[in-house]
Amino acid sequence: MENLLTEAIAAQLRETADNLRTMSQDGALHAAMAEVASTCIAALRNGNKILFAGNGGSAADAQHLAGELVSRFNYDRPGLAAFSLSTDTSVLTAIGNDYGYERLFARQIEAVGNAGDVFIGISTSGRSPNILNALRTARDKGLVTVGLTGRLGGDMPGLCDHCLRTPSDLTPRIQEGHISIGHTICYLIEQQLFPLPQSSTSSGVTQQPNPLPQAGEG
Repeated sequence: MENLLTEAIAAQLRETADNLRTMSQDGALHAAMAEVASTCIAALRNGNKILFAGNGGSAADAQHLAGELVSRFNYDRPGLAAFSLSTDTSVLTAIGNDYGYERLFARQIEAVGNAGDVFIGISTSGRSPNILNALRTARDKGLVTVGLTGRLGGDMPGLCDHCLRTPSDLTPRIQEGHISIGHTICYLIEQQLFPLPQSSTSSGVTQQPNPLPQAGEG
């Protein structure tokens, strides 16, 4: 029994490693991620915000990534304006009851989304109706639309200014890819907006970086 379990563990970890290795060698994915990071950086510098949404495990990813920006990723610095649209149970149940589950995120974007904000919709299949509706609403309101999805992309590519695809058709591998992509983008945002003094990176001492530069200052 133990041998079977350890063999299964090793197989799962190999699949994860192979998927991440493929992503690490995907130049087109890297370029798209750099564009998304640059877009988020510009939005935050201009006083805009980043909105995330997803269902199930992707809802957890949305909350996770918003938390990395609002609180901190690698080191102490000012908080950043990021929100997950899957956290307020009163809002979610009101919209679901009054307008239907497919309007869950679109209605919130109607309420709080502004031109220049960035909306990141997460769907492993690329076919989640409430994410697709949210992307359409975000585009209509002038938000930058970003999709996180799997290899095929489903219906998301045509609705996204930037579509980041994990090169897998398996939901667990796609989700692992999404959190790796999200972490990398959070790293780039933090590093570019709040660069640490060179001395702090070599000494290992956590220092407070400079305040968020405003539009025209950086």
